[in-house]
Amino acid sequence: MKIIDKLNEDRIHISFEVFPPKTDAGFEKVKDATDKIAQLNPSYISVTYGAGGGTSKNTAKIASHIKHELGVESLAHLTCASSTKEEVRQVIENLKQLEIENILALRGDIVPGMTFPSEDRFHYAYELVEEIKKHGDFCIGAACYPEGHVENEHKEDDIKYLKQKVDSGVDFLTTQMFFDNDIHYNFLYRIREAGITVPVLPGIMPITTAAQMKRSQELSGTVFPRRFLALLDRFGDYPDAMKQAGIAYATDQIIDLLANGVKNIHVYSMNKPEVAAKIMENLSEVIKC
Repeated sequence: MKIIDKLNEDRIHISFEVFPPKTDAGFEKVKDATDKIAQLNPSYISVTYGAGGGTSKNTAKIASHIKHELGVESLAHLTCASSTKEEVRQVIENLKQLEIENILALRGDIVPGMTFPSEDRFHYAYELVEEIKKHGDFCIGAACYPEGHVENEHKEDDIKYLKQKVDSGVDFLTTQMFFDNDIHYNFLYRIREAGITVPVLPGIMPITTAAQMKRSQELSGTVFPRRFLALLDRFGDYPDAMKQAGIAYATDQIIDLLANGVKNIHVYSMNKPEVAAKIMENLSEVIKC
């Protein structure tokens, strides 16, 4: 089933994310975590993508396992920055053969010193979206950045490029993680004013360790509100307490979003079924409303 058809239903959808192992040796461990997350009955599970080797191969393998063996819809990530056009086309064809209907189209990180041969690679996500549409009837998702992309100085440029990407054939958007819901509400207002009308899923990251917080900030440049920083100051040296506080904070974000009319939410669960399970337990009655 296409994810856009789920998102257009008049009910709440909670989805989770897993990432494939870097080597084949770690596949069973990731598979076990994925199986446990699937037992929570999410609307879909997305599988991240790493360029080259077993990581990219295992993205398709895990996505197929989720869809065909676990009976949960899957969303396969696909990046283009580190792959040639032919490599990207081979991945798309493989996903088609596996009957994966949903792809999250991403440019991917540009490694310092990376150069782009003028004809051999897709430079931008919108080019990848256009390519995917040539190869089948996929439902295509893309990323957006409520706090602005780290490479763009002006948020106006962010929205301009986002509209170009959506107009290329994107069916829905998932946001980068954020920790202040007002940032998301303001972002929605601005993109709707710009004519971007596709569904937007807020991406919620349960931060359960101090190290995870530091890594998240390095990757996304996100701003942590004072309320969240207070949790880190008080509980950061106590792993069990920080885990509980981080899950509670993420749950509070989700409840606020739901209370304000948001129906579709994506949780960056990071191969942690116990975190995903606790969030679903915290929302057990809320999502019935």
